[in-house]
Amino acid sequence: MAEPASNDLSLRRAAAEARTVRDLADHVGGLVEGDEHLLIQGAATLSDAAPGDISFLANPKYEKELQTTQASAVVLADQVPTPGLTVIRCPDPYYAFMQIVVLLHGHREHEKVGVSDRASVHPSAQLGANVDIHDFVVVSHDVQIGDNTTIYPNSVLGPGAKIGRDCVLYPNVVVYDGCTIGDRVTIHSGAVIGQDGFGYATHRGVHHKIPQIGGVLIEDDVEIGANCAVDRGTLGDTVIGRGSKFSNLIAVGHNTHIGPYSLLVAQVGIAGSVVTGHHCVFGGQVGVVGHVRIGDNVKIGAQAGVTNDLPDDAAVVGSPALPITQAKRSLTLLKDLPEFRRKLRELDKALRTLLKGR
Repeated sequence: MAEPASNDLSLRRAAAEARTVRDLADHVGGLVEGDEHLLIQGAATLSDAAPGDISFLANPKYEKELQTTQASAVVLADQVPTPGLTVIRCPDPYYAFMQIVVLLHGHREHEKVGVSDRASVHPSAQLGANVDIHDFVVVSHDVQIGDNTTIYPNSVLGPGAKIGRDCVLYPNVVVYDGCTIGDRVTIHSGAVIGQDGFGYATHRGVHHKIPQIGGVLIEDDVEIGANCAVDRGTLGDTVIGRGSKFSNLIAVGHNTHIGPYSLLVAQVGIAGSVVTGHHCVFGGQVGVVGHVRIGDNVKIGAQAGVTNDLPDDAAVVGSPALPITQAKRSLTLLKDLPEFRRKLRELDKALRTLLKGR
């Protein structure tokens, strides 16, 4: 279903096909409490919902909003009490709500334009079936583009770049020469894939550029946010693992390998030759120095600075990053430092007085 031109909630509801609460519960495998015949037209947060909307509760922080929400139904976990609302109970309410939003509204559809006369497509490029290339796209020589892929205006694909099936490249994306994009990859506007890594040999005070002869490999089912930059490798490839998701304004240095199904929040900066495991989470503005190894299932809190290797299942915060329990104890002590200083001065004064009396 095509996305409405306006963000007005009423227009979005009008674009959705009404479903009963029972239909939605069956779709997600949930249990209904209340009126299963209520019609649901749209989805919204607890605070924004109106009659005819369905909402959700996944974070206990918002539980008090169940008392005031205007939503006709709410998706929530089994153990959450409700004030007489119609609810769909599911073990994972956020995931269930996602499925409901997709059912009601669908994902953004992409206009079928074929290959625009105003695009520049080199004769040697290989285009799959049902490819859409919008105005002012540049497709260089020996580029390969898989079936059902959409390239939006002003994007540039360098020589020898390979783009998989069912991909979407939004306006002003640049994929440098020799880079490979897997299947079902989404790259948002302004992202640059495969620019030269930050590699210089300093000799007698002069920085000499090292040719960056590697590439970038973005595996299947990755999403890259707006204005991200992924450096090409110096010798081998920089790799973004399958199923990983980037927010906006993220920089990944040359030869780094991001493990599968990792999440990187906005403004993360990862230096070169870092290797991360699978299912890692990097909070906003995390910085990682080069040549460190980060294990599987590692969680790094916002603005943390990672300067050393991290083992599997670590959870760290702070700069330099510390295990989360140690960091919390340290942060708790900060507010008491002035009092500690005062007491230390008093003890020092008392000790000096005592020593003088001997």
